[in-house]
Amino acid sequence: MASILSKKQKQKKNTTKLSDLRALGHDLLSSRSHVNNLPKLLSFITPTSPPQFVLESLLSLESFFTPLLPDLPSSSSSTHSPDNDPELIYRTWLRSKFDELVESLVQVLLSPDSDDTLKEVVLDTLMEFVKLGNGGKFHSAIFHRFLRNIVYSTTSTDFLVDLLASKYFKYIDVCYFTYISLEKLAKTLDAKGISDDRNQSADVNNGSHLSGSMEQLIRKIHYIISHIPAFEGSVEKTDYDMWSGSSESEEHSKSQKAKDKKQKTEKHNDNALSAANIVKKMKLKFTKAWLSFLRLPLPLDVYKEVLASFHQAVIPYISNPVVLCDFLTRSYDIGGVISVMALSSLFIIMTKYGLEYPNFYEKLYALLIPSIFMAKHRSKFFQLLDSCLKSPLLPAYLAAAFAKKLSRLSLSVPPSGALVVIALIHNLLRRHPSINCLVNRVQQGDQDTVKVDPEAEVSTPDGADANVTDAADQSLRKPVIDPFDNEQSDPKKSNAMRSSLWEIDTLRHHYCPHVARFVVSLENDLTVRSKTTEISVEDFSSGSYATIFGEEMRRRVKQAPISFYRTTPTCLFPESETDFLGWTFKCEDIKRKNDNTNENGDMQKESDRSSGKRQRVECA
Repeated sequence: MASILSKKQKQKKNTTKLSDLRALGHDLLSSRSHVNNLPKLLSFITPTSPPQFVLESLLSLESFFTPLLPDLPSSSSSTHSPDNDPELIYRTWLRSKFDELVESLVQVLLSPDSDDTLKEVVLDTLMEFVKLGNGGKFHSAIFHRFLRNIVYSTTSTDFLVDLLASKYFKYIDVCYFTYISLEKLAKTLDAKGISDDRNQSADVNNGSHLSGSMEQLIRKIHYIISHIPAFEGSVEKTDYDMWSGSSESEEHSKSQKAKDKKQKTEKHNDNALSAANIVKKMKLKFTKAWLSFLRLPLPLDVYKEVLASFHQAVIPYISNPVVLCDFLTRSYDIGGVISVMALSSLFIIMTKYGLEYPNFYEKLYALLIPSIFMAKHRSKFFQLLDSCLKSPLLPAYLAAAFAKKLSRLSLSVPPSGALVVIALIHNLLRRHPSINCLVNRVQQGDQDTVKVDPEAEVSTPDGADANVTDAADQSLRKPVIDPFDNEQSDPKKSNAMRSSLWEIDTLRHHYCPHVARFVVSLENDLTVRSKTTEISVEDFSSGSYATIFGEEMRRRVKQAPISFYRTTPTCLFPESETDFLGWTFKCEDIKRKNDNTNENGDMQKESDRSSGKRQRVECA
């Protein structure tokens, strides 16, 4: 029987014309006797109906319900209404039809088959009902139902959220009730996630991974809360845009009647106080909504998006930023990219709000790995690293550990990373003179000696054997063990103060000319602060192969390379290095050794000849 009725209704819909809908709406608005046209018009508010039919029915229903909304009973009281009052029964019936209308509007908004223009008109109608549906005050129940359907929808709702943000998030009360709804939804998901974890704990194969539906719900909550504009709470500012009148202002308007100027000024002061209360409540709701959201098991991509803008979009507007320390310290302890992105927010809370984090520098030291020089957020990380090491109260062992760790990393990072390392070590040596002993120290055996220039020639007396020179060279090049423990995660146990920055000396012979030129800045006496300046790490933190190549292309050279020789070459590697700019050929030591071996060979031959002559003389 029900299937037969549904078929008849579909046939009536197919045969209904737009003029018939217009006539039904006109009759409904003209007389109360045509109230039975209301269900007929409601049947056309569906995602499958043609857009013009939906618009025509919506115009009639909006005009019918708008003047009746203040007199309609609430949805909760309609279920307990007595049956002896016909007027109350009629209004209760109208309330149920209004709820059906709201549900139909939400379905049209969330349907992927609905037209974008139709969605915009339906959203405006729904927000008008939110504005007037509670006796002229903001109807939070309708708005919460609307947001809940957006979050739990299985289809994409990005267009709808963007439309809501562009048209209605500029009103303070809409943002206020949005935070309240998101807080409730986040708490519901948190409780659901805890119960799911308890149910899955018995099943070993399930693991601790999030379900796909849970991830989608969290992503939609994040999409909504991230599109709410930043609210700058100022007590002095009172001209906030309101989508509907607040309850407090209505109470003041009913209780106080302005008859003279004095009463008008008192009313103005009361309104200013109410605006200040709105600001305080707004900040509190912002804090509760974000804290409830951060307690959820965020997916990795959402986690990164939150941390990327956390120091700009959340910390300045929260009531007490110290309450975020648990989330940030937990993120900082994860390691990898998450720790790098959490460093900025954690540094702000430590410096501006007095948060104490004992293991901060140990965790920061553990982040210094080769992959950090290829990370997406490396520029901000190196700037924060330079700021964290700026304090003159930093212990010498800690500054030495960071300098040595960066020095070791310079051997395995790209040229752009070597430039950042040189800049950071330059600033460390200038800020902390107590670690300058790392520059002029060479480890030989178990004793520390002053560093010797490897290019200096060892002077030997004339006529001495060449083996003395070789022995001297071998003594200088004697392999030693660096006491620095690169695998140690604790800076105290790394033995950095007993080591030296020998890795920086190797950068003087780097294959990239830009690195070889820049490392010369460390040869200056950095302990004299009046003659030296700090290097801006920001200028090198975002470097890459492309930036280095561009700088080399823009660099003016005194002698341009040519494809021909000015003079006919007489050997493969000439003594003058002008033909090979940027390259060094050290052939003097090889020539000297070859000359010494030739002289030794000639002397050996002469001695063999003289000994042969002596033997012939003796035999004679």
